[in-house]
Amino acid sequence: MRYTDIAIVGGGLAGSTAAAMLGRAGIPAILIDPHATYLPDLRCEKLDGSQILRLRNAGLDKQILQATALDGEVWEARFGFVVARKPSDQYGAMYDTLVNAMRAQIPSSIERFYTKVTEVATSDERQRVVLANGEEISARLIVLANGLSISLRHFLGLGRRVISECHSVTLGFDVEPIDRPVLPFPALTYWPKRSSDRMAYLTLFPIGNTMRANLMVYRSMNDIWFHEFRENPEAAMSAMMPGLDRITGGFKVSGQIKIRPADLYVTENHRQAGVVVIGDAFATSCPAAGTGTDKVFTDVEQLCNHHIPHWLATEGMDRTKIEMFYDDPVKIECDATSAAKAWHLRSLSLDNGLTWRARRWARFIIRLAEGLIRSAKKSRTPPPALPPPPQSPEGRLA
Repeated sequence: MRYTDIAIVGGGLAGSTAAAMLGRAGIPAILIDPHATYLPDLRCEKLDGSQILRLRNAGLDKQILQATALDGEVWEARFGFVVARKPSDQYGAMYDTLVNAMRAQIPSSIERFYTKVTEVATSDERQRVVLANGEEISARLIVLANGLSISLRHFLGLGRRVISECHSVTLGFDVEPIDRPVLPFPALTYWPKRSSDRMAYLTLFPIGNTMRANLMVYRSMNDIWFHEFRENPEAAMSAMMPGLDRITGGFKVSGQIKIRPADLYVTENHRQAGVVVIGDAFATSCPAAGTGTDKVFTDVEQLCNHHIPHWLATEGMDRTKIEMFYDDPVKIECDATSAAKAWHLRSLSLDNGLTWRARRWARFIIRLAEGLIRSAKKSRTPPPALPPPPQSPEGRLA
């Protein structure tokens, strides 16, 4: 039997960030995940400036930044025309790269087991974790961060209530220019022309020397459109976004096309002694709304910076303590904002009521006006002064 304060089950972004933060705080913890190196997975592929700032405040930004590519500027387009070019602070990286970069920052004081958990048991005092290799761990608290996995939930009596099945679908793939070395923009967001296309948006952004594409749509997984897209993605994109090639020039989709549906669900019966559920293991977000990483970092920050140190200061780990995390106003607000954005973007993309049509056009007009104003200001900015010509030591022009 091994003893520790915290047993973290799951080594994705939530579990790895928690392990790194607890280790830096000097809190004994063990991280358990089946894989020593996180495997490729279509999940979060961008971080924005506010998320990087949160990592910087935790001292965890350095290796993450080294693993990402900053876009610097994003073009926004609709109807085949660029309506705005604005500064951007989004950093692109594949999800497994992000997780492995975070794992590299976990202090050596955090013990790691690369195996599966086969059984868990909880109480008001200590928790028992049984590993597939036969070892057992006794911890004061279990942090369940195993993402979408349903394993172990039956041991704990956790339920999962689906709020919106296949709420959105993400398609991830690489794009290459034809007959030119690079695409003409640092990054691009392309908004749909018609609600009937059931599209939220297309985003193109750099990851290393590759231009990555995430296409967000609202379709059931048995829709024949997905088969058509795999067969001829360039034609499917041109049909959905007429005029796209006017901005991109000739392009082709390269490599594997990955498709991931996302259900919106919440965990039930989670208010119990000895275990806390975080990240996607607790509740999912819509990838199109872009709030998933905010939810992960909020859960981990509030849990590791505020609640765990407070809980460990006294004996026991009863339900009263655990409820403090779920009742945390910062967490509640983040979860509510994430859910609201998921439904708002879906309605903005699909609903054809007068109000939603007006909102779509208002958004387009506002962004077009902002783009024109930004361009006008940029054109009025005087060019930087030229440096004085070099001179010889005698003061004559060289």
